[in-house]
Amino acid sequence: MAVAFRKISPWRFVRAVQVTHITTLKLHMTGSMMGATVEQFNEAKSQMGTLKEDPGNQAKLKIYALFKQATQGPCNTPKPGMLDFVGKAKWDAWKSLGSVSQEDARQEYVDLIDSLLAAEGPVVAAQPTGSAATFETLLVSTEDNITTIRLNRPQKKNAITVEMYNEIIKALEQAGKDDSVITVITGSGDFYCSGNDLTNFTKIPEGGIEQMAKNAGELLREYVKAFIDFPKPLIAVVNGPAVGVSVTLLGLFEIVYATERATFHTPFSQLGQSPEGCSSYTFPKIMGNAKSSEMLLFNKKLTAVQACAQGLVTEVFPDSSFQTEVTTRLKAYAKLPRNSLALSKQLIRGTEKERLHTVNDQEVERLVERWLSDECMQAIMTFFQAKAKL
Repeated sequence: MAVAFRKISPWRFVRAVQVTHITTLKLHMTGSMMGATVEQFNEAKSQMGTLKEDPGNQAKLKIYALFKQATQGPCNTPKPGMLDFVGKAKWDAWKSLGSVSQEDARQEYVDLIDSLLAAEGPVVAAQPTGSAATFETLLVSTEDNITTIRLNRPQKKNAITVEMYNEIIKALEQAGKDDSVITVITGSGDFYCSGNDLTNFTKIPEGGIEQMAKNAGELLREYVKAFIDFPKPLIAVVNGPAVGVSVTLLGLFEIVYATERATFHTPFSQLGQSPEGCSSYTFPKIMGNAKSSEMLLFNKKLTAVQACAQGLVTEVFPDSSFQTEVTTRLKAYAKLPRNSLALSKQLIRGTEKERLHTVNDQEVERLVERWLSDECMQAIMTFFQAKAKL
């Protein structure tokens, strides 16, 4: 239900939200006693990053439109094409403001942010840096507005254990709430990640193999969900070979940078398993059905250059200059407005988030079935037998 408000104070607006439980906001103001100052406008921009709840697409479009009107004036850009759904929605929202002055737009922007903040109640102060979680399998740091999550089992090629799964979920939750602009995931040593640590399959709980498969499925579901719902731009810095789930998740990143010696391998059928990380949906979208089938069904390993040509990787760098060139890019991105980046990502991801969660559920259900199959059990036994001979 859309409700129009004219010349209404932010506090009365909040009261209306609380009484009627309106979850989508459409705020029209025809004027104000005095336009907000530039300082108040900038303060509102900073405060927007403290919102705990997603205000909904209508409110986010209104925020975008008022910001553009306040900083650039009336809409003066060409209308996006019909297939650019997100761009068209943003353009329509900005265009709908017509000739509203920049001063009035600033005031409406400040009023709207104040209303959303007030509706959530008092803001709880952030915990000091010293209270941040510590990790056993990761190195997590924040510097120059960049939070870096580094997989740190180089002696095991950064293979993901149950403990690491849980720690990555926790690290992403922490990074999503900190003051950084972007979040980076990379690996220690020569590997980005060698996928699942298959010793996970040797730890049989009291409930037997069925319970193990169920537990593993729920953990994987939560793990992928953390990537789907992550609120900030997520960048993969692939510093070496990548295998399995570390590859399939790349379709959920905004940018993927790779060294020239990186490779990308998803040997699911070889291990009697099936794709995860929403790759059954994202890979065909990125590289087409034929190329994605080569990877997901027939275990084709891609070089970094091949992965870039097929759209899975954004850019490939020489190994000798990889870290330097990527660091330069990341620092430039980290200087961009944090809230603008986060809101833009939410608009883009919001158009298919529900679909991604559905795909995640379907992939997990199929994997649990596969883990309990004789075919998968035999493939894993063969793997360990071959490893024992080395």
